[in-house]
Amino acid sequence: MTGAGVLPARRVGIDVGGTKALGVALDATGAVVAEDRRPTPRGVNSLGPLIDVLAELAESLGLEGSLGVGVPGLVTHEGVLRAAPNLDGVADFDVRGLLVDRLGGQIVVDNDATCATVAEWQLGAGAGVDNLMLVTLGTGIGGGVVSNGALQRGLNGFAGEFGHMVVHPDGPRCPCGRRGCWERYASGSGLAMLAREAATGRRLKNVVRLAGGDAQAVRGEHVQAAAREGDPEALAVIDDFGRWVALGLSNLTNAFDPEMFVLGGGLASGADLYLDPIVRWYGELLYQPDLRPMPRVEFAEWGPLAGAVGAALLPGISSAPC
Repeated sequence: MTGAGVLPARRVGIDVGGTKALGVALDATGAVVAEDRRPTPRGVNSLGPLIDVLAELAESLGLEGSLGVGVPGLVTHEGVLRAAPNLDGVADFDVRGLLVDRLGGQIVVDNDATCATVAEWQLGAGAGVDNLMLVTLGTGIGGGVVSNGALQRGLNGFAGEFGHMVVHPDGPRCPCGRRGCWERYASGSGLAMLAREAATGRRLKNVVRLAGGDAQAVRGEHVQAAAREGDPEALAVIDDFGRWVALGLSNLTNAFDPEMFVLGGGLASGADLYLDPIVRWYGELLYQPDLRPMPRVEFAEWGPLAGAVGAALLPGISSAPC
């Protein structure tokens, strides 16, 4: 395993999102020395152009050593993307194989949240922690696991899909096809759902005003803006949201017993609003909180660069054996 601060060569990492692919280059100390981004191709014939975009980014960033790529969805150990929520037409798409044919050299492809986990574990909020879990709170929920100093990827490479833990069997339908997945309540879209439900009950007047007067147009950023103004109803929604986040964290704690949770994703920009209710509810929901060390809960440090930075680090990271 390559530790923080001892990278052997300039490395390039690319994080593929639904709208853009972000690339970074790291120097030998792990500092970001270059950035570039391109639109993510969309449509039924987007997969070939996606490889073109990845190759162009790698070359523009001065690829000299290894390349890591993070993509959303189920990624095998061999770098084959089995399914992806925001990439059209994906079915057994051999991202790594196509890039090796195009660029050669050492190339690793993995899930984007796994890459973000590596960034925070090696060079971020979880540096020096051997047992941690990253939970990304964005449009959905993803994550990654580090146990006893090794990245855990699971038998097929699919570990970390925390968002699809079912926390309410009769809850709203998830895009995955099931009902009551954790991400329906504890993601950015979950926050918006909780707020719309409250607004439909003739509450959240300030939030609805920020949404242009339409309760069905309420989004998470409207709740956050009203909460920053001190609106008690918006703060109550954030407290309810914190309870749903904490419920999932307590389940993960019972299963994995981590030392630390790092919370990333888009909602990290509102860490000052969310952290206190999450930690308070976590203490109430966790099994035997008075008889065990409480895992630390902190927000991520790398922000939107986490996936690309972790992808750049990934080729030097060892995974635990299956």
